[in-house]
Amino acid sequence: MNKRVIVAILALFCLVCGVMNAQTDNVVRILSIGNSFSQDAVEQYLHELAEADGQEVIIGNMYIGGCSLKKHLNNARENKPAYKYRKIGLDGKKVETKEFTLEQALADEKWDYVSFQQQSGNSGIYETWEASLPELLEYVKERVPAEATMMIHQTWAYDQTSTHRDFKKYDHDQQKMYESIVAAVKGASRLTGIRMIIPSGTAVQNARTTILRDAITRDGYHMHKINGRYTVACTWYEKIFGRSVVGNPYRPEGMTQEQQAAAQKSAHAAVKKPHRVTKIK
Repeated sequence: MNKRVIVAILALFCLVCGVMNAQTDNVVRILSIGNSFSQDAVEQYLHELAEADGQEVIIGNMYIGGCSLKKHLNNARENKPAYKYRKIGLDGKKVETKEFTLEQALADEKWDYVSFQQQSGNSGIYETWEASLPELLEYVKERVPAEATMMIHQTWAYDQTSTHRDFKKYDHDQQKMYESIVAAVKGASRLTGIRMIIPSGTAVQNARTTILRDAITRDGYHMHKINGRYTVACTWYEKIFGRSVVGNPYRPEGMTQEQQAAAQKSAHAAVKKPHRVTKIK
């Protein structure tokens, strides 16, 4: 057998192996470019919900507390090693790497989904999205697979009694803040062409009509470490995987079955109706 034939056979073998690997790799890879609100959303229960439903997932969170889109964009422009990169592998274990750059994170996996979100106090101010998201989006798209899905994380309004300094931007009115976030995110979606919105803000408002009520946060704005984080993780799970989270068997320790049902129903209703509140029965 001459050398050319051998080379051709080896090339064909490698191609077939590559196709087979692509077909058999059912792992969903999710990267969030965020802050403490993405920490609440993806670092605790998203992996467990997926595992309980027979799905495989790798999750990355690029974390800087209180980080705005403007700061993310500046970090990208200057390739700053400013992040704590928190990665949850297939085994569910979380590993944190400090002094990480956005470019490093984007190259770390062949991400299927990448999410963007605004700093909480500016989430309902469209102009802050308009100023930074388009350029940041292009930066990311140049560094991930062409088929990767871009997402916007619609974050939540503060509790009505919250003392957060940015609450004054919304006249200390929870409903006004929620409606402003919905409108700003819809505007950012139209501006950038990002169609996939994860409606965590609506899920939280839905949960506030249930037994969870305003106890869904732990300090007036960050999610309660069980009920709140679980509600938001349920929202991410159903939106990304396209599978109803209602009835998912995973329930964190310390959560009652009644609380679990309220959280799951709140998330499910938000995915179905992402721009308005549903009263959960």
